[in-house]
Amino acid sequence: MKGEAFYLLCGVWAIAILVVFILAIRLSYRIEARSPDLTNRGAFPRKAMLFHTITNMKVSRDEQTQAMRRRMNGLLLIVLAGFAVMWAGLYLVRSAG
Repeated sequence: MKGEAFYLLCGVWAIAILVVFILAIRLSYRIEARSPDLTNRGAFPRKAMLFHTITNMKVSRDEQTQAMRRRMNGLLLIVLAGFAVMWAGLYLVRSAG
């Protein structure tokens, strides 16, 4: 019974981490829209340029855009920490049982 509840909690945790990741992607698109060098000028949609926005490559240097970039980096750190916590929890449950 404990294992089943834990796996249900992991599912909810995974959905929460996915929501945070989607928020980070949406923020990345907003950063790209504010940065002239990252603006999509083509007719077709493209993937979010997360690498550029994380590393501050070709990103607009104004304070609002940089604040958005810091917030996006914070969200991505939450996602990374969420995966680490989930992995540690799964490791503990499997080793105990």
